[in-house]
Amino acid sequence: MTISIIGMLIVAYTGLGLILYYMQPSFLYYPIRELPYSPAELSLDYEDVYFKTGDHLHLHGWFIPAPDSRFTILFCHTNGGNMMYQLDTINIFYNLGLSCFIFDYRGYGSSQGQPTEHGTYLDVRAAYRWLTKTKKIAPENIIVFGRSLGGSIAAYLASKTKPGALVLESSFTSYVAIGSRFYPYMPVRWFARFDYPTIDYLRKVTCPVMVIHSRNDEIIPFEFGLELYEAAREPKEFIELFGGHNDAFLISGETYKRGWTKWLKSLKESAQGRESTGA
Repeated sequence: MTISIIGMLIVAYTGLGLILYYMQPSFLYYPIRELPYSPAELSLDYEDVYFKTGDHLHLHGWFIPAPDSRFTILFCHTNGGNMMYQLDTINIFYNLGLSCFIFDYRGYGSSQGQPTEHGTYLDVRAAYRWLTKTKKIAPENIIVFGRSLGGSIAAYLASKTKPGALVLESSFTSYVAIGSRFYPYMPVRWFARFDYPTIDYLRKVTCPVMVIHSRNDEIIPFEFGLELYEAAREPKEFIELFGGHNDAFLISGETYKRGWTKWLKSLKESAQGRESTGA
């Protein structure tokens, strides 16, 4: 009887492991194709952008210029929905005087293809190339911003290029680390099909970094934000929010905006100092 029970448990455990292994892409990526709304709903002028990746896929994005903006946000969004779901944040950036270029990864919105880890890296590099080559925006005036999964993609780009700054909001340290939190009873490291090693990329980043995380985040624990902050080089800043994973920036709206305003002021002062000395 005991042997039979143990055998059934092993079979069930193995079956669960196989399901988790093969279902990982659908657990990680939640793309939505429909884009019924645009920045026009917020009375914002924007440019509909289509650009090509290194592996010849066409991606879709929006460029929203802010009057007299010094910095442009390169927005790497979350794993769910598409860029339309970030309109509230785009509006905040616009009111902070920041231009914004947000794009959909492959398989999201109107972008071609299917999402993969390597594909998301190709996508963000193509978006950066469009900003710097087509739009002629200087790298030092680009702030790479990533929310949740987008934080890992943003950190990857910042480790490979030299943007003006990097912002990680509600991000995890690595795919394996967050997987171990959700499935502590499974050997996640053995069968993980993705890496997204945010903290490893972050350690290579040389530009100023701001980490934003909610103490009440129910999906990505607050401790992950603290670990990312500790791993970042100076100069760095940390903003603590309150609220859920998907709405903390709204629930802690004033804290969020004050933190950005203070940090942007320091970035501008630092940039002006370099310009005055010719550095």
